[in-house]
Amino acid sequence: MTAVTAAALDAAAARVITALAGPDAIVRDDQRAAVSALVLERRRALVVQATGWGKSAVYWIAARAVRDAGGGPVLVVSPLLSLIGDQVVAAQRAGLTAATLNSSNLDDWPDVERALMAGQVDVLLVSPERLANPRFSATVLDVLLPQLGLLVIDEAHCISSWGHDFRPDYQRIAGLLLANPDLPVLATTATANSRVTADVADQLGANTFVQRGRLARESLHLGVLAGLSSFDRYAWTDQALRQLPGSGIVYCLTVADADRLAGFLAERGHAVAAYSGKTETADRARIEAALKVNELKAVVATSALGMGYDKPDLAFCIHVGSPSSPVDYYQQVGRAGRALPEASVVLLPGDSDERLWEWFATASVPRPDEAAAVLAALRYQGALSVPALEAATGVRRTRVELLVKVLAVDGAVSREGTSWAATGQDWTYDHEKYDALVAVRRRESDIMREYVVGGDCLEVLLRRSLDDPTEQGERCGRCSVCTGTLPAGLPTTTDPEAREAARAWLRDLVVPLEPRKMFTSGIDAASGRPAWRGRIAPSLALSPGRALAFADDPAWDRMATVTGPLAPDAPAPDWLLAALERSFGRWLPSLPQRLEAVAPVPSSRHPRLVHSIAVTIAHGVGIPLLDAIVLDGPPPGSDLSPAGRACAQAARISLAPGAEVPEGPMLLVDETWRTGWTATLAGALLREAGARSVTPFVAHQLP
Repeated sequence: MTAVTAAALDAAAARVITALAGPDAIVRDDQRAAVSALVLERRRALVVQATGWGKSAVYWIAARAVRDAGGGPVLVVSPLLSLIGDQVVAAQRAGLTAATLNSSNLDDWPDVERALMAGQVDVLLVSPERLANPRFSATVLDVLLPQLGLLVIDEAHCISSWGHDFRPDYQRIAGLLLANPDLPVLATTATANSRVTADVADQLGANTFVQRGRLARESLHLGVLAGLSSFDRYAWTDQALRQLPGSGIVYCLTVADADRLAGFLAERGHAVAAYSGKTETADRARIEAALKVNELKAVVATSALGMGYDKPDLAFCIHVGSPSSPVDYYQQVGRAGRALPEASVVLLPGDSDERLWEWFATASVPRPDEAAAVLAALRYQGALSVPALEAATGVRRTRVELLVKVLAVDGAVSREGTSWAATGQDWTYDHEKYDALVAVRRRESDIMREYVVGGDCLEVLLRRSLDDPTEQGERCGRCSVCTGTLPAGLPTTTDPEAREAARAWLRDLVVPLEPRKMFTSGIDAASGRPAWRGRIAPSLALSPGRALAFADDPAWDRMATVTGPLAPDAPAPDWLLAALERSFGRWLPSLPQRLEAVAPVPSSRHPRLVHSIAVTIAHGVGIPLLDAIVLDGPPPGSDLSPAGRACAQAARISLAPGAEVPEGPMLLVDETWRTGWTATLAGALLREAGARSVTPFVAHQLP
């Protein structure tokens, strides 16, 4: 790092803090201590401080001092595009020339790169995913590293496998640190307990300066309202938005939940928008901006809206469903009350939370069989894209995307344009590491169970989970456990009219079924049909279908008692038949052509259930029921890989001898849809036999 004097540092600090916070602002002692350790003592630094403490001021002061002393440009790695946009503005306010290279400004890349190489850019901001881009590494990073004045790692808990929001792409930073031991580094985060703090500090190096302040904030008034039904949680949120001042965030655990709740609240007259990882970049920016200026009462979001979102006057944070980790929960509620004396924070736990917790505990952990399948495909078939890997292995695309990142960090695969290739390096599944990680996540879920029950002061419990110091018997005096009431006098009961409105809204929702696009590798051989390989031909493909319910759909909380693996086989109950008839009746007029037959998919678990659904629809529409599909032999074992199960199903499915398949459109009926493979194969058989189209309709789509 370029030498910086104490006087030069003080001048840079005064210039930056005035630009950021006004002429009366001064740099606090703890902020100066962090910058001094980094710039004057030339140590790597880790700053763990609460949201709103002013961590960004530390790296802008350091950047200003380094640049004033003639040092090279500053590289900031930040996890969210929205956060990067805010940081570009903040850097410019601090008198720094800032630029970014990300997926939303591709047209600007040549100009930014030229300015960077000409020394005209003080700060370059990128996402961790950008570090994985071969072109960026070759044309920008390799040139930039030798002259870099400072590396800033924002949201540094993402580096740690123990962090609540660990991201494999962040692990590339660890490789940079090891390969460049003299590189000056500042890492910052607002959500790291002692274990995560120690892990990140260890990755930074032995002489790392660690500053860890008190993470909890007294402006947050915490509350829990347990025991509400799915409909009650929707109704309560409707009531709360009418009562709460200002604007805020309503968090949901899944994308489907966020979309459903946002739709209901909009129907009830609230200015809201849904926000998730599936929201387009331009729409994210528009929604974030609308919330900042209070054009929206609330954004109904998944965890995609969290880290770094800066709205100091965010007045409330409601969780419809409980996160699995107290650190994750605090990271989200920490968006609220940064510049307010009081912000309302309420958690509405749900019955399905614990099933989702278990999924979250294991979803980001690679599975040995899937990793082996991906590696084998790359070693024997050469470089493959993610869609091609999905087809070759039968592993779901989201899992493939995770696996190639993990394998790339470990050096077993590398990216080649839009494809991935095996490097030849050996890779061994680290059972001990991943078992320990899952165990830690499950212990964190235990803390959330305690939080939901409300056996202790909510703030004290959160502070303990963050390893903030607490004293025996300490209580905050503000939370619902301490006061016996919810924040801001919010209600503890729900309005019957709002509850019934929620029920009606949820039961009228459409659950689309998206047909598969590719055959998995080996299905052609297993089925004896050479055409069943690669991309599914239009002449064999299913049409888009529909399900009555999705996963833990709150409107259909009894669905699992009928379609679940332990549910007894019986004809569909009247309530389910009535709901299916109503849903199908609304959908039928939108189908492009009149159906000519209904074909049930043979079910190993619930044949009477599926047959009763198919009979009801056939009679209702006035078309024949065709038992055209046959499944011979036992169902695939659960120990098989996804590709193995698909191939096993292909080996046992066939067209019934003598089945007279009509030339017109057909409806394919089943109880559930998880991977879609059985319906895909059945549909291909019916299409081969002459059906013009095959449209699936199921009772329950599973995640």
